[in-house]
Amino acid sequence: MGLLRTILIIVLVYYGIKVLSRIFAPFLIKYAAKKAEQRFGGQFQGRQQQEAPKREGEVTIDKMPNTKTSSKDVGDYVDYEEVE
Repeated sequence: MGLLRTILIIVLVYYGIKVLSRIFAPFLIKYAAKKAEQRFGGQFQGRQQQEAPKREGEVTIDKMPNTKTSSKDVGDYVDYEEVE
């Protein structure tokens, strides 16, 4: 009798959690999305406040491109012939 009662309790708890998760899942997802939006939005807000206001048409360069210089003394040129 005790085993049957334990199995019945486990099954009822399982289905109870299943039903409650279907009811409360949309609210939890909305809450998580709202928190993520606030977290990510806060990062962009802080960045926009740090930047100085720019005049229209003004161009700024944040990073200079890396220029690769190659010297002519890298190696010897070898002319290959096709061998049959």
